[in-house]
Amino acid sequence: MREQLRGGGVAESVIDDAVLVLSELLSNACKHGRPLGDALAGDGDVRAAWQVDAAGRLLVEVTDGGGPTRPAPATPSVTAHGGRGLNIITALADDWGVRDDARGEVTVWVVVHEDVYDPDAGHRRDDFASRIAAPAVSEIPGLDFADAFDDVG
Repeated sequence: MREQLRGGGVAESVIDDAVLVLSELLSNACKHGRPLGDALAGDGDVRAAWQVDAAGRLLVEVTDGGGPTRPAPATPSVTAHGGRGLNIITALADDWGVRDDARGEVTVWVVVHEDVYDPDAGHRRDDFASRIAAPAVSEIPGLDFADAFDDVG
């Protein structure tokens, strides 16, 4: 994927974001979706695709056989072991959505673009971690650094 996109003139930062997006989408498809095709016949799978449009935007898609719920960002607790994938995708993407077809297949698509963030709005690619990270313990009212270790024995 990387070599093909580089050869197509896609910026390295966009490729990095697309690889993370693809990883999240594939993880979600494997965890929450049914396989495509006839799983009993051994051909159950998911489908991944990407393309660069005329404007240079990269579209990444993953299709599975659907699942019990529709893909939607979650609000996990700080200690939760999952539930952050679509929030990460939202932070990296220019746009994303879900497309259903008549066979029950579900495709989650994501548009990744180098100029995703508006500098006037204060969003820059290099501050991604600060936009999704939990606040520092010192910034939580009524809690000081020592309190964070009270249950450590």
